[in-house]
Amino acid sequence: MLPAALDPVPGRALAAPPATAEPNRIDIAYLPPADPRQAALHELLTSRRVLEKLQAFLAPFRLPARVVLKVQDCDGTANAYSGEGTVTVCYEYLDEVWRNVPVETTPEGVAPVDALVGPMVDVFFHEFAHVLFALLEVPVLGREEDAADQLSAYLMLHFGPAEARRLIAGSAYQFKPDLKPELKLQLKEFSNSHGIAAQRFYNLLCIAFGAKPDLFNDLVTGGHLPLERAIGCEDEYRALAYAFETLIGPHIDDAMAKEVMARQWLPDGTTKPPPRP
Repeated sequence: MLPAALDPVPGRALAAPPATAEPNRIDIAYLPPADPRQAALHELLTSRRVLEKLQAFLAPFRLPARVVLKVQDCDGTANAYSGEGTVTVCYEYLDEVWRNVPVETTPEGVAPVDALVGPMVDVFFHEFAHVLFALLEVPVLGREEDAADQLSAYLMLHFGPAEARRLIAGSAYQFKPDLKPELKLQLKEFSNSHGIAAQRFYNLLCIAFGAKPDLFNDLVTGGHLPLERAIGCEDEYRALAYAFETLIGPHIDDAMAKEVMARQWLPDGTTKPPPRP
């Protein structure tokens, strides 16, 4: 799944995955929302075949058990979670993403459709990472939430260059409400298993720049990623790539992955998402 140009150790021999693991083990489910206010979101997701696209993208993973990606009502709670081979993203969470989509392309070049699609892809990849760590018994050194963020960013960077750029930009946009200099945090917020929004924002930009500095150079020249952090981002990415290829790479069907990466996945960047009801 990692292009040769980014492989930190070309030609390295990798362990074979367990014989019982197979690709094409992703199932999907659009559970009808109980709240009629989420009907439009349900229609948007099903008509755009969002879960079907995620299912196809994740199909190359050789898994020892089936994994379900689903959307459902969560009794008014905006959340996403995973467990027992299931990734659950709440309509309430996706509705918040939809609510924050800009009307027009931002001065930083984030198109409205990317501000919607990027966070959607990111949250599914993040929660899928938790399931992957459990199913494959992947050792995680450090906070698992940080590792899930990194794996999500890594996967998004392996779309085509143009789509990777759009996904990273759209995903970064979701942190905008929490990047105000005057924003004050309660002390207990630092106890959360997730990093605070500003940290997750800079970590995402660093991984992107470290992987493809030519594609994301404007993150540094435009002042979005401080030079002091950018200097070490290539090493940060290479550490991530090495961990992925060592621990997860053997569980990927290479032929299927190449076919997946050759496809175009995102709607045209000029596409306008429908207005939220």
